Amino acid sequence: MILAGDVGGTKTNLALATVHEGSLRLERLRSYPSQSYPSLEAVVAAYRAEEQTPIDGACFGVAGPVLGGEARITNLPWRISVAVLRASLGSDRVYLINDLTALAYSVPVLGPEDVATLQEGVPDPTGAIGILAPGTGLGQGYLCWDGSRYRPGASEGGHADFAPADDLQVRLLQFVRARVGGGHVSWERVLSGPGLQTIYAFLLESGGQQPAWVAERLAAGDPSAVISSLALSYADPLCSQALDLFVSLMGAQAGNLALTLMATGGVYLGGGIPPKILPKLQDGTLIRAFRDKGRLAPVMERIPLRVIMNPQAPLLGAASCALGR
Repeated sequence: MILAGDVGGTKTNLALATVHEGSLRLERLRSYPSQSYPSLEAVVAAYRAEEQTPIDGACFGVAGPVLGGEARITNLPWRISVAVLRASLGSDRVYLINDLTALAYSVPVLGPEDVATLQEGVPDPTGAIGILAPGTGLGQGYLCWDGSRYRPGASEGGHADFAPADDLQVRLLQFVRARVGGGHVSWERVLSGPGLQTIYAFLLESGGQQPAWVAERLAAGDPSAVISSLALSYADPLCSQALDLFVSLMGAQAGNLALTLMATGGVYLGGGIPPKILPKLQDGTLIRAFRDKGRLAPVMERIPLRVIMNPQAPLLGAASCALGR
């Protein structure tokens, strides 16, 4: 019995994982408001008080870098230490990994029902796999075959230089550069929840029209969610234009990742945003940008492209890491 955790600044999800007939299963999933607890150990103690089941090991995916067995999470005053967790759980089989690493671990154990396929391609069963996860930020990761199993690797590719593909995107780059005071503009600046808001602001400043009722909706809710919702329902032309550009950028960077890794095993889109805008990802906008790699366009047509739809994928990945699958 493995305790799996997905730890973020807003909430911490915990579940027990078991292997049944070769398949990894999650049971007794519970969610806790992270800000209401002084530490991860306190959350784990609350969970174990409710689920009084002996555990054989644990793994926690955390939204932040893990260095020397320790991690800190943005907007959360926790210092997470694998040594402290091992002492509190009474087991040496306790692991602390980055949340994108946890997501990467999940890919080999995902079933057909856990993903949506955007491009079938010609999958190589031992080819490299890329992961692109736009959400609050832009996470990237990968998996490589070691001869017997896939091994995940970390990446900070979301902070690589944003590369515009046409004149509109060049103007977007100039707009963002002015906003950040000049200098470096990363992909995360345009391909994330805040990035979608930036794109909308750029298009508005470029002459787009914003009805009063849209301004009210944006002021009253999460702007990124409002823009996506109005775009998906075709309720506002400027929101639709913003989401079009956002999805084109997602396809372009997914293609960049595919080429960088030669990801013949496929590219997976995860994180908080892709599952919520799946209809837009399926309309061809993303695939056109993904394939638009000049002389290597025929190569891009062979690379599978999928969306991770299972919201518990990070928990599955954490459990898979602890089990050494």
